[in-house]
Amino acid sequence: MNTTLPDYTKNIPSPCFVLEEAKLRRNLELIDSVQKAAGVTIILALKGFSMYSAFPLVREYLSGATASSLNEIKLVNEYMGVKAHAYIPAYQDDTFDEVVERSNHLTFNSWSQWERFGSRAVGRVSCGIRVNPQYSEVATDMYNPCVPGSRLGATRDQLPDQLPDGLEGIHFHTLCENDSFTLERTLDALESRFGALLHQAKWVNLGGGHLMTREGYDTNHLIGLLTAFRQKYNVDIILEPGSAIAWQTGVLVSTVLDVLNSQGIQVAILDTSFAAHMPDTLEMPYKPRIIDSYHEPVAGKPTYRLGGMTCLAGDFMGDYSFDEPLAVGDKIVFDDMIHYTMVKTTTFNGVNLPSIGIWKENGAFQLVKSYGYESFKDRLS
Repeated sequence: MNTTLPDYTKNIPSPCFVLEEAKLRRNLELIDSVQKAAGVTIILALKGFSMYSAFPLVREYLSGATASSLNEIKLVNEYMGVKAHAYIPAYQDDTFDEVVERSNHLTFNSWSQWERFGSRAVGRVSCGIRVNPQYSEVATDMYNPCVPGSRLGATRDQLPDQLPDGLEGIHFHTLCENDSFTLERTLDALESRFGALLHQAKWVNLGGGHLMTREGYDTNHLIGLLTAFRQKYNVDIILEPGSAIAWQTGVLVSTVLDVLNSQGIQVAILDTSFAAHMPDTLEMPYKPRIIDSYHEPVAGKPTYRLGGMTCLAGDFMGDYSFDEPLAVGDKIVFDDMIHYTMVKTTTFNGVNLPSIGIWKENGAFQLVKSYGYESFKDRLS
C-alpha cells in the first residue's frame, strides 16, 4: 500500500496535476551531479516535461532543452531563455528557416532530409544525423524506434563512410526508462555499426530514456560509461532524458463522482479520464499507482474498478482495493503523473483538462493554471 503523499489535497481543485517542487529539485541535483562528474551536457526533453512554470528551477541546473516541433522550440526560447536542440522527424520547407534561427543544434532524421535542407542550415547551426543502431531493449513496439520499418533514424547502409562538411553530430535514441547497463549494450551496438563515423563527429547525442533518478539506478556506472566513451571518441556528449527529470515529482488529484454496481463489480467513476488525461496508461499499457490504495485486489477489502468520465467504453483501469469503502467526494490521487502524462492530455468528449499547480518548497500550494470551455473550443473550429 502506497502512503507517501502529504495530506494537502483538501484545498486543491480536482482534477489537478500537482508538481512537488522539492522533489523536482532533488532530481535535478542528482542529474547535475552526473553531468559534472562525467563531463557531459544533460538537457531537458520537452516531450516528457513541458511545464514551463517550472523552467526557472530547471534552468538552475540544466543549460538547455531539446524540442521536436516549432512550438516546443518557441517554448524553450521563451521560457528557458536559450536556443533549442532541435530534432523533428521531417522538417517542413515553410518553417525550416525559423527552426534553424531558434536552434543551436539540429538533427536530421534521414539522409534525404540532410540532402534537402542541409545547405540551409550549415554555418547557422551545428548539424547532426540521427542513426538507428538496430538495437533496442524496449519491449513495447509503440516506444521502440528500432522495429523493422521504423521511420526514426538512418541505418548504417544509408550513410556514407565520411561525414560531409557541416555534419558534425551523431544522434541516437533507442532507450525508454532503461538503466546504464542497457545503455552499455546499446553503445556496443552503436560502435559496431557506426564506429568510424563516431571518430569523425564533434558531438554525440545519446538521446533519452536514461532513468537515472529511479531508485537503484547505478549512477557511478553511468558516469564511468560516459567518461570512457567521451574520451575514446574525443566528442562532446549530450543526454536528453525525458522521464528522469520529473520522475516521481508529483500527482494527479481526482475525485469520485459516482459509485455503482455493474454485474457484481463495484465501479467508481472519477472526474478525470484515463483516455484523455492519462493516455499512457492505456497505450503502454500500465496500471498507475494510487496513494492510500492496494495496487492489486485484496480479499476482504473494498475493491473497485476505476473509470473515467468520458463515454468511451474502454476509459477504465483495473481493480484497486482500499481500507474503507469509497464514497462520492472521496479523493483518488494517482502517483507519478508529471512526466509524459501532462503533455499528452486532450479534451476528448469535451472534458476539461486538469488544472496545474505546484506544491512549493515552503509548503504552500500555487495554482498555476485552470481550464474550461475556451480551452476545448480553441482546439476546434
